[in-house]
This record gives sequence, C-alpha cells and structure tokens, in this order.
Amino acid sequence: MALQHKLLVLLATLTLSAAQAETIRVAIGTQDTTINCATGGLLIRELKLLEKYLPHDGKYKDVQYDIQWKNFTSGAPLTNEMVAGKLDIGSMADFPGSFNGAAFAKAGKKSLFITVLSGSVQGSGNGIVVPKASPVQSLAELKGKTISVPFASTAHGMLLRAIKAQGWELDKDITVATQAPEVAGSALQANKIEAHADFVPFAELFPHRGFARKIFDGSQAQAPTLHGSLVDSDYAKKYPEIVTAFLRAAIEADRIIAAEPEKYSELIAKVTGIEAEVDYLFHGPLGLQTRDFTWKPEYRQAVKTSIETLRLMKRTDNDLDVNEFIDDTYIRAAFKQANLDYDASLKNYSRLPLVAKDAGTGKPITDFSRLTQVWVADEPQVRHYATADAAFAAVRKLEKDGKKIRVVYAHDRNSGLKLFAYDAWFVTSKGETSAFLSKASADAWAKQRGGTAISYAAALAATADRKLASK
Repeated sequence: MALQHKLLVLLATLTLSAAQAETIRVAIGTQDTTINCATGGLLIRELKLLEKYLPHDGKYKDVQYDIQWKNFTSGAPLTNEMVAGKLDIGSMADFPGSFNGAAFAKAGKKSLFITVLSGSVQGSGNGIVVPKASPVQSLAELKGKTISVPFASTAHGMLLRAIKAQGWELDKDITVATQAPEVAGSALQANKIEAHADFVPFAELFPHRGFARKIFDGSQAQAPTLHGSLVDSDYAKKYPEIVTAFLRAAIEADRIIAAEPEKYSELIAKVTGIEAEVDYLFHGPLGLQTRDFTWKPEYRQAVKTSIETLRLMKRTDNDLDVNEFIDDTYIRAAFKQANLDYDASLKNYSRLPLVAKDAGTGKPITDFSRLTQVWVADEPQVRHYATADAAFAAVRKLEKDGKKIRVVYAHDRNSGLKLFAYDAWFVTSKGETSAFLSKASADAWAKQRGGTAISYAAALAATADRKLASK
C-alpha cells in the first residue's frame, strides 16, 4: 500500500508539473522563394537548427516550445500577420521591412529590424528584365514604355531611384504598373509586358528559364539593398534569449551553406522549385550578394531611404527613427555566444571568398577578374577556371564528349558582379576575354582596348576558331 501511495503522489506531482509547464510560441514567417532569406528561414527549418539553440535552462528550464513556420511569397502579407500577433519573427527586404515598422507603429506597436541576412552595398539583387526577343538593351531605351514591378517591394524602391537617375517623370516619361512576379513570368513569356523589375531571385530566374533577358542590375542604381529579419518588440523584450537563439541558428545556417554551397543550393531548389543554378549564383563563393549579419552604414542608409521613399509614396505618415528601429543588440549577443567578432565582421566588405585551383591547370586562382565557373551535370561541385578562354575551351570539349553543362558563370570585368554567362557580353582584347553585364559596358571596353562586343555563343565559337588557328 505504501508503494501504491508513493506512485500516486509521484503521478500527481508529474501531472501538476506538466500543467504548470509554460508553452512558448515561436512563430516565424519565411520567404522561401526569396532565396537570400534562406539563412533566416528555410535552412533553419529544414535542418532543425532552431531546436538546437533554444534555451532549456534558467527560466526556460521546464518550457515547452511551439515552433510554427509559415511561408510567404512577399513581405506585405507577412507583415500583416506579424502586426496581427500571429507571427513573432519574419524576414524580408529593406523596403517591406520599413513598411513593417510603419505598420507596427500605426497599430500602436513596435517592431525591430534585428539583423541583415544577405545584401549588397552596391545594390545587386534587384534588376530589370525584358522579354527574350525584345530589342531593348538598356533602361534608357524604355522611355515612354511601361515597367511592371511588385509594389512596395525593394525592387520598387530600386526602380523609382533608377527612374529618377534617368531624369524621368512618372506617368509622363515612364509608366509603372503593379505586378507580382508569378504573374510577370507568364506575361514575359507571352510578350504582354515591355519590362519587369523584381527582387531576388526573379531578375536572374526568368533569364535562366529562357524567356527573359536582364538589362539592368540594381548595382547600376548605386542603391544598397538587403534582406533581414524583424521581431515584434514586445516578444523580444519578453524572450530575448529566444530571439538570440534564432540568430544563433541563422549563423549556423550560414556556416553550413558556406562550407557546401552546391549541396545546399540543391536543398533550396528541392524546397522552392527555384533551380540550384540560380541559388548558387547568390549563395556560392563570390556570389551576386553577400550573406552578412552586420548593420553596415550602407544597410542602415538603405532602410532610411526606404522609409523616406514610403513617405513620398504616401504609403505611410509615420516618421520611424532608424536608430531605434534597427537594433543590433540581439545579433551582437548571438555573435558573442558563437565566439565571433561582430565589429570585425562589420568592417569586412569582402564577398564569400573562393579558395580554388584552376580545373585545367591545377594552379591556385589568385586573380578573379576573369574567373569563369562551369557546373557540369552529375558533378557535385562547380569547376573553377581562372579565365573565360580556358573555361570556354573546357565547355566545348565537355560537350564534344557528350557531357551536359548545367550552367556557366562569368564575372563582370568592371564590378566583379557574378553573371550567367549565356546572358552576358564578352570582349576579346589582346588575347584576354572579359565578361560584362551590359552591351554598353562591353562596347566601352572594346572601344578603349580593341575588340568587339559579342554574345556567349559567339564567344564560345571564337574560342574554337582561335584554337584551330593556333595549330
């Protein structure tokens, strides 16, 4: 009887403890198809990294966690659910992120922009595309035409700045219409729109799928851009350790994809349907954007500019204080826990480095100005070549041997911007072949140094002609 009594007492105690155990919700909004948000969402979720870092000591000793994930295709609906109290954390770009802060303020609440995830101090990532068959080669040629764009997106902000730089007036020199990327893709294929501006990854995805051509990169507008994560301020104050744990998971996701970019580009592709070749363009070494968790002055300015643009568009009348809206307290704490130096990272503007040997010569690559990369089907890793000429010769041999080429990457000779080679322009001058984003920049290079601007197909053919001539 004594044993039975003890068991009953133990059962009652366990039942009471279970009833008293607190359940804390961790509700996170992601943008899976906005692939440079991967370290703040998709990778954390798929690799179960948040569970690894959530606290289980101190006031969290007996806590149960209710982890909720919800995916969105843009920042606006994500913001709506954050303001409504249905989400605690969310990731989005500078422009919708600023709208998030304004929406919270309008509701008498407050959100905090707690980290950058990925960005470009030059502005690459946003871009403008035209239908594949369009004769248009530059933004200047779109005067008098219509450009569609997802309204209130970071691409919208880029487009407005690019239009201003042209000296154009809205509705007089250019018409801007709202259009979501999923609608724009079909419209481009059917030649129903003259041009479309969009955010990551659509200015690269549409050309990769063969029905559009990129004519303008956000870096040409010289407008820094970023994607990052925000949190409900009340939630962060109540559970700062949980917010820091989320950022620890993001840092871990960054480490993982940096170590094996091809492998995790494939994972992103599996989850999102966005081809791994596009994912690697952003997340691979020397990628189109840089994964970066620090609040560099350029990123702070990007948020400030976004707030000002929203006011000019009359999308908000709230005067957000950037210094209060951006809060680096939590990311600094996460860096400290991970034994990383935040201040050193804040000063580091380098892209994810490439440490590789030339796939042809075996020599270490030290000059990346003409770096060209080839991803061969059924090969787990991308091949790196120090020059376009060597890469093109390899491509021709691989194709002759029956190998399929998944993609070829080139780098703009002027800016270092990573490009899909088949959409780039090339100039061979003094025995060196260089890649360029636009025909105008290729023409300028050729005029100064000799040569002619040619397409990727022509550059491949020219490589074969030069090889034959040398025999």
